[in-house]
Amino acid sequence: MLRIIRERLRQKYRTTGYPAGASPALPDRFLGAPVLPTQPCPAGCRECIDACPADALSLSAASRLTLDLGRCVFRGECTAQCPRKILSFSRDYRMSVRKREHFVIGPQKLRLAESLGDELRRHLGRALRLRQVSAGGCNACEADANVLTTVGWDIGRFGIQFVASPRHADGLLVTGPVTTNMRSALEKTYEAVPEPRIVIASGACAISGGIYRESPSACGGVAGILPVDLFVPGCPPHPLTLLDGLLRLIGRTGRYSEITPS
Repeated sequence: MLRIIRERLRQKYRTTGYPAGASPALPDRFLGAPVLPTQPCPAGCRECIDACPADALSLSAASRLTLDLGRCVFRGECTAQCPRKILSFSRDYRMSVRKREHFVIGPQKLRLAESLGDELRRHLGRALRLRQVSAGGCNACEADANVLTTVGWDIGRFGIQFVASPRHADGLLVTGPVTTNMRSALEKTYEAVPEPRIVIASGACAISGGIYRESPSACGGVAGILPVDLFVPGCPPHPLTLLDGLLRLIGRTGRYSEITPS
C-alpha cells in the first residue's frame, strides 16, 4: 500500500484540464478543420480533386471548391497537390455537426453541433451512457474513442460513460462503414436501447462509408440505417474532436470558456 501511495505521489495529476483549461497539445501532423479558398479555381485545375482517395472534393458550377467533410479521410495529399497552395487544414479540432448536410462546405465555417432538444436533455440530464458498436471498423476509431476512458482524459468526469449493455445505454456510438454482416447486429442493438435514444456516427466510415462507400459488402455508413444525432469526422477522429462533439451534444460547453485551438 505504501508503494502505491508513493507511486501516486510521484506521478501526480495526469488528467488534462480541458475544457476548463488550455487545450492538450496536438501532434505536429494533426489536421483539423479544412480551410477552402474563397476565390474560384482556374479552369481545368483538378489536382487536389484527383488526389483525394475518398472523392470528398468537387467543383461547383461557379468553379469554387467544395468539400464533403463527412467523406474526408484527412490524408492531406490534396494540399500537397494544390498548385497554388490555397487549400489547407487548420489546427481547429472542433468539427462535429448535428446534420449530415452541414459537412458539405465551401469557404464558410462549419456549423458546429448544438445541444440536444429540451425534451431529450430533460430525460438524459447532463450525463450520457453509450454502447459502442464496431460495425466493421478497422479499430482505429474504436481505439481513439477508448482513449477517452483513460486517466489522461477521464471522460467519466463529464458524466459520460461507455457501458457493456445497450439496455443500460442512452444511445449508441457507432464506428465502421456498417458491413452487410453487421447491419442486423447494429439494428438489434439499437432496438435494445430504451427510448428516447440517440446515435452518434464517429469517423468517415460511419458517416459516409469512407473509402468503402462503393463496396457491395458495406452499407455506406449509419445514416441510411438509423437516425443519427451527431456526426464526428476523422479517420480516425482525434479524441479531442470526439470529446468536443459529445460535450456540445449534451450542452456541457456553456459552462466552460471557449478554447482557442493551438
